[in-house]
Parts: sequence; C-alpha cells; structure tokens
Amino acid sequence: MFSIVIRGLRSTLPRQSLIINTSSHFHLSSVNKAEDVESVQKAKISKAMKAYLERAKEYESCMETARLEYKLGKRHLANMMGADVETFTQQDIDLAVQYLFPSGLYDPAARPTMKPPEEFIPRKKGAEFDETGRPFHPLFYTGRPNFFQLLFDVVENINKLNALEDSTRMKGKSLDSVGKKIDTTGSEWLPKELLEKKIVETISDIEYDNFISAMNRLEAHPLSDRVKDFVFEYRKPLISKLDNDTIPVPQHDEDGRQCVTIYECLRKTARGDVTLKFPGTGKIEVNGQDLRSVGSTQQREQVLFPLLFTKMYGKIDVTANVSGGGPSSQAGAVRWGIAMALRSFVDEDQIARMRVAGLLTRDYRRRERKKPGQAGARRKYTWKKR
Repeated sequence: MFSIVIRGLRSTLPRQSLIINTSSHFHLSSVNKAEDVESVQKAKISKAMKAYLERAKEYESCMETARLEYKLGKRHLANMMGADVETFTQQDIDLAVQYLFPSGLYDPAARPTMKPPEEFIPRKKGAEFDETGRPFHPLFYTGRPNFFQLLFDVVENINKLNALEDSTRMKGKSLDSVGKKIDTTGSEWLPKELLEKKIVETISDIEYDNFISAMNRLEAHPLSDRVKDFVFEYRKPLISKLDNDTIPVPQHDEDGRQCVTIYECLRKTARGDVTLKFPGTGKIEVNGQDLRSVGSTQQREQVLFPLLFTKMYGKIDVTANVSGGGPSSQAGAVRWGIAMALRSFVDEDQIARMRVAGLLTRDYRRRERKKPGQAGARRKYTWKKR
C-alpha cells in the first residue's frame, strides 16, 4: 500500500491494481498502433504492385482450372478405355488419344494430344513479394534470384563434396568406397534457351558461360556421383529415345549363328531391310551383289562406316535388300539399318558412342519442292529491269 496525489487529492490505492491498469492500457495502445501501421502499409501499395499481384493470382487460378480439366479428361479417357483411373499413366493417355482420335497428319505437333498444363502453358514467376512490398527471396534485389540461387546451390554441392573428400583422405580410406565420378555420356548441358525457360529468368551469355563453368567443375569432381540427381536436372540427352526403340534380341539361323533383321530402313524414298549374322567373315551383299561392285566409293564408305566405327568389320556378315530412291539414299538406308542391328552385338558404352556419332539418328531430310514463280526450290529467275 502506498499513497499518490491526484489533483491535490490524497488517495490510497493498491500497487497491484495500478500496474494492471497501466499494462492493459499500454497493450491496447500497442495493438492499435500495429493495426495503424499495417493499414498504412497496405494503403501505400502502388498500382503497379497491385496489378502484379492480381496477375499472379489470375495465373494461379488459370493453372488450377487447367489441372482440374486435365484430371477430368484423364478420368473420361480411362472410363472409355475400361482402365483404372488411379493407374492410368501419361503413356496410357497418349495411346488412348491415338486410338480414339486417329490422325494422318505428318507433323506430330499437329496431331490431337492431351498433356498436363505444366507442359504447354508457359511458366511464369509467382508473386515475389507480399502486399507490404517485402520480397520473399533473399536474393530478390540481384534482379535474377533464381539464377543466383542456382549458382549458390552449385557451390554448396562442391563444398560438401570437398569436405567429404578431405575427411575420407584423413581417415586413410579410398575415395572409391565413398563415391565415384559421374558418367554423363550421351547427354549435354541445357542450352541457354532451355535454361532460361527452366529458371523463368533471362540471363546473358556471360552468365550462361559462368553457369557452364561451375557445372563442369562440379561434374569433374571425383565424388560427383553423389550429386547425380542435381547434375542431370540440368542436362538433356543428345537425342530423344522412342518408347519402341528397344534393342532386338538375336535369333538363330539354321547354321546356329545369331542373326538380327531390321525392317523399314528409310532414307528419302528408299526402302530396305538389313540382316546381320554373327559370327561372320565380313561378307557384305546388297541386293545379291558384293559391296565392292555396288555404287561409288563414297557410298561404299557410308555402308562400311558403322562396322568400322564399332570395330566389327570382318566379324559380321551383312545382307541388305533396298529399292527406290537413288544411290545416295539407298546407301543411307543401309547404313542406318546396319547401325541399328549392331546394337544387339555391342555393349552399352559402344551404343552410347554410336548415338553421339549420329549413327542411330534417322535422317528425315527430303528434297525441297519447287516454288511457283521461281526457277526451283530456292533459285529465282533472272531479274531484268526492262
């Protein structure tokens, strides 16, 4: 108990009641001030920021609607095909669309398809700051937060691998017991356009070179296999493998030798089939004639190139039948058939090297048509002033 004086009046009040009243008044005033500050901050939002936030919300709502429509279409397709919706994969969707909506269009991009919205709707950056203008990402003021975050992740992985390597060496252990170097055969780094699409940011050529240099340093680390998932996230195969691009299993002929036949060997208007038999003496026949008496030197080199590249020349017999087209297109068709059949007699590393060399890539080039008003496909008539 103590005494206080209010306007000349002497009063006796308990100390505890005075403290409670004072603290409650302070709490109410602080709450009011916080609400005022928040309302003032919201009121200071610029029109550009409001428009940006509205566009971000519209994009998210559009993506959500597209996802719901995709799930509904997937359910309808599964019901029409008599399949279970829960186990209906994207490959099943493609086969169902191809069966229900057959199309003879040459360009695959023009044929009917149904893909997840993330594959055909361009990605956009979400809201990078809240309503009060505070950025979400700590690297927001760099101008390219996603790119610099990527470089930061690369350096973090390198530092972790260096620390693991140092601790392993100090313990006297071999690095092979901890990890190994990653094998990136048959793939390459994402080009600048695809990288910009992935991180949803525009970067300069110098910044892209810095990214490649950092990733090469990470790939060259003796323990880079431990970050394999991170590395291959920014690599792409040199060619896209088709689902039906399976290696044929060798059969046995009447002599007990392994044989593989590749049909539909195409090049321009040439069509043919190629049969390989192993083991062999290096005999090569094209349309029943020995290769040495067929075509020119350049065309014979085209046919022999897959055998020389895989060091299988003299170990395999080749029998090819080809028709249509000219000598060059026939040689290209036989070459592609030999390369595809050789996959059954070589290891996976050799197949990867063949793919990198372009032996397994089908040549779809065609003769360009003549244009009306021109002398040829590209050639123009001589222009005369008078």
